[in-house]
Amino acid sequence: MDIVFDAALIEQNRKRALRSRDDKALFLLDIAAEEIADRIAIVERHFDSAVELHGATGITAQRIKETGKVGTVTRVDIDAAFATTNEPLEIAPIEHLPLAPASTNLIVSPLSLHLTNDTPGTLIQIRRALKPDGLFMAAIPGAGTLQELRDVLLSTEAELSGGASPRVIPFADVRDVGALLQRAGFALPVTDTETYTVRYDSILPLMRDLRAMGMSNPLAGRSRKPLNRRFFMRAAELYAEKYSDPDGRIRATFSIIYVSGWAPHESQQKPLKPGSAKVRLADALKTAEIKLPSRGE
Repeated sequence: MDIVFDAALIEQNRKRALRSRDDKALFLLDIAAEEIADRIAIVERHFDSAVELHGATGITAQRIKETGKVGTVTRVDIDAAFATTNEPLEIAPIEHLPLAPASTNLIVSPLSLHLTNDTPGTLIQIRRALKPDGLFMAAIPGAGTLQELRDVLLSTEAELSGGASPRVIPFADVRDVGALLQRAGFALPVTDTETYTVRYDSILPLMRDLRAMGMSNPLAGRSRKPLNRRFFMRAAELYAEKYSDPDGRIRATFSIIYVSGWAPHESQQKPLKPGSAKVRLADALKTAEIKLPSRGE
């Protein structure tokens, strides 16, 4: 398994963000919490027990309880300092679930799965922790997220030093996420993407927000060389040149992949076997069937 992320640095970033909590910078987590709760609200069933995985502030746990579709909620996070709500808190690293097999009906993961080195293994743990016909929902930053910042930082470093090191983490494509759900054994997997464009006065408040989100660069292969004022001034100039609106404010893109999948159960719908249809497609569409010529005709 390739080590993409420095797990110790991820924990350090998240703890620092908690200590200097800036609620205005947590807008993405608030959006994800509302979206996950809205999707649970329309599911026609009640979940006796639920688990929120590494939700930082616990806002997702609170929102899903407000739907009336969820009984008890247990939160899982990396440190006791995250016990900022009334729900019980289990302590565990991002890639380890302290959950017994088939122990809960619902698991939600708001904006943390993108930081796992072994994402397939983490998803398998989640699926095993669900009771049969249990539901998993997550919000995962996907491809396109911070694309402007990635371009600007690479361009700035290439211009000033003649080389470049990774400054923005890689984000998964929605199709890859869907394939990972299937690989982990989830039934009826669904993925879709919502893209949010956020505007800032300059690159500096954007980077302050990322720090407040706990999203500072955690790449294992990151450059250890500190960036100086000249670098950030040039990056701000390039960002304004490439990605600003007529009023001078810059744009930052966040693409969030929303996923759902169920622990397999015999009651779930299954696709029909090929050739098992009892009605021809042409008859169903009330049209004439046109036979294509065979090769060589």
